[in-house]
Amino acid sequence: MAHKILVVDDELTLLNTVRAYLEQEGYTVQTAVNGRAALHTFRTFQPDLIVLDIMLPEIDGLEVLRQLRQDSDVYVIMLTAKADEMDKVIGLTVGADDYVTKPFSPRELVARIKAALRRVGGGSPAKEALISRHIRLDVAGRLAWKDDQPLDLTPIEFDLLYVLMQNYGRALSRDQLIEKVWGYDYYGDDRVVDVHIGRLRKKVEDDPAQPGLIATVWGAGYRFEDEMT
Repeated sequence: MAHKILVVDDELTLLNTVRAYLEQEGYTVQTAVNGRAALHTFRTFQPDLIVLDIMLPEIDGLEVLRQLRQDSDVYVIMLTAKADEMDKVIGLTVGADDYVTKPFSPRELVARIKAALRRVGGGSPAKEALISRHIRLDVAGRLAWKDDQPLDLTPIEFDLLYVLMQNYGRALSRDQLIEKVWGYDYYGDDRVVDVHIGRLRKKVEDDPAQPGLIATVWGAGYRFEDEMT
């Protein structure tokens, strides 16, 4: 069955171009030109991935994203203007999984979408479960618990935690995490790692300001420190 993609942008030329490229790749595509229509189409269409512009009429992209994240972990790629560096950080903080900066090549966007859907689809896991003193991952089911309490993780957060736990005691650089989680063909900003690690820490750490499970290794990256069992 073809993956379903929702593209949201008020620039009709861009919208139609992206739709044409995606349909040529075999995806089922719906579009929306404003935030209100995006939320309605999401509920009826149930896409596997959303391409979401920040600057939208009626309801802006960040508010659309906030509402989506109340009950969905659908993969979201934000579209941001080149000069709006803060929008990228805010979008990732609110819950975006990735972003693409305008202007962009439609082929670049298609490549990012393909890579994202491969990751979300997953493959045969190396291990069925990863267990530390406080964290337990059901890898096949993509479920996580801390001290037997379920964790509500996005796909990116789950993958980050999985990779860190797989490499217990070893510092992984931002580039290594990007390659393992986003894919070797990712060519965005490596700050995406810091933002998602920050979001993950809020969910797994007792005090994110003094992390005990995911340590920052200055000049090197991040390391999982909760003893594996």
